[in-house]
Amino acid sequence: MLIVFGGTCPHPPIMIPEIGREEANVVKKSQQAMLKLAQKLKESNAETLVMISPHAPVFRDGIAINFAPRLKGNLAGFRAPQLSFDLANDLFMAQEIKKQAGDLNIEVILLENTEHHYGFIPELDHGLMVPLYFLQKGGIDLPLVAISMGLFPFPQLYTFGVAIQRAAINLKKKVAVLASGDLSHRLFPDAPAGYEPRGKEFDQKVVQLIGEADVKGIINLDRELIERAGECGLRPIIMMLGAFDGFNLKPSVLSYEGPFGVGYMVAAIKPEKQNPARNLLAELYASQQKKIKKREQQESPSFLVQVARQTLENYYQGKQKAYPTENIPPEFAKRAGVFVSLKKHGNLRGCIGTIIPQCKNIVEEVANNAISSATRDPRFYPVEIEELDELEISVDVLTEPEPIKGLEELDPKRYGVIVCSGGRSGLLLPDLEGIDTPAQQVAIARQKAGIGPNEPVKLERFEVIRYK
Repeated sequence: MLIVFGGTCPHPPIMIPEIGREEANVVKKSQQAMLKLAQKLKESNAETLVMISPHAPVFRDGIAINFAPRLKGNLAGFRAPQLSFDLANDLFMAQEIKKQAGDLNIEVILLENTEHHYGFIPELDHGLMVPLYFLQKGGIDLPLVAISMGLFPFPQLYTFGVAIQRAAINLKKKVAVLASGDLSHRLFPDAPAGYEPRGKEFDQKVVQLIGEADVKGIINLDRELIERAGECGLRPIIMMLGAFDGFNLKPSVLSYEGPFGVGYMVAAIKPEKQNPARNLLAELYASQQKKIKKREQQESPSFLVQVARQTLENYYQGKQKAYPTENIPPEFAKRAGVFVSLKKHGNLRGCIGTIIPQCKNIVEEVANNAISSATRDPRFYPVEIEELDELEISVDVLTEPEPIKGLEELDPKRYGVIVCSGGRSGLLLPDLEGIDTPAQQVAIARQKAGIGPNEPVKLERFEVIRYK
């Protein structure tokens, strides 16, 4: 058999009357849509339910499947301990999904019933329990396979969905796949994650694309729009859609609303005839390889840039921090301050560096600062794994700073500047777009350090060797 049904489910606990009480009535539309989804699921005659949650344990190096014999949990964390769940785990299906995913080079992490070595007991999370509440109200009582959202690039997430499809075929079982997830968390000024004007745009686009069964449109959504939206449902949706690879789809958006500043969409998807034109797996990988090749052609074979990129790829794949430790070119075996800059589509995406070297050599300094630039620059959200192929990387190796007496000894195209006052200091790299005078350079460095325009400062200058 094949995948017989799919859908998307919001998961706000406030939607449950025992938790939200009067406020639950505000999302009556979503409640009714969930009961309608349950009815459509029942009509599909599915024998096993696969659910994907963004709030189950998430790993960088694999997609987790709960292998506990019974899948249990309760909503005590939301002041409703009486709402408990105890479902049969379809371990045969879970094992077959793991096998098929492995054949497609997708790593699967098993969550057992005992305390996991990561330090938690894998119980059902609210991303699964809230939809299950309404599904059970609608008469659904099926064995469950509980899957965690993955952090892989979108093509790999779609591939995992293909593994679910292949598992259903091999076991000759009717399977339904539901993606749990909310859309933008930034619809209103008082929304949980703050306000972002493009949050509404993201939600409208996703609702439209789901309604049109435009899988490629969803996978190719603008990355900046995704980042600004502050969503948690897109990856589970892509994983769910992969389970329908090669089939025409009949979608139905049952409801959408966002009264609390978070977008809630309920949608049902029914597969129809096979259609070779909708076999997207090979096309997605070809597109990904094309992007990588284009980036490699544009990027010079600078040794330090290669170090930064390889370090980031290993980090995001969950591998131990790896960078060359042998055969390091002599010029990089010494110590120096280093800045690693990440740009995406010409815009800064992260930049972190060290004025005074912290590591034993430049190579290690680059590796550490590459990870910091991607994950710890407070001006930006952390880089997501699917962005790696779009990043342009440059590395600046700093010369030893030297004190200067005034602006006349600065040239913003040649020298970077360090301004110091008391325990505060600010640094600005040289040759930055839009900075043409020493006065501009020092003013921005003061601002970065929180030093007032009239406070006395000590100035130092340095040069950089830029690798890109």
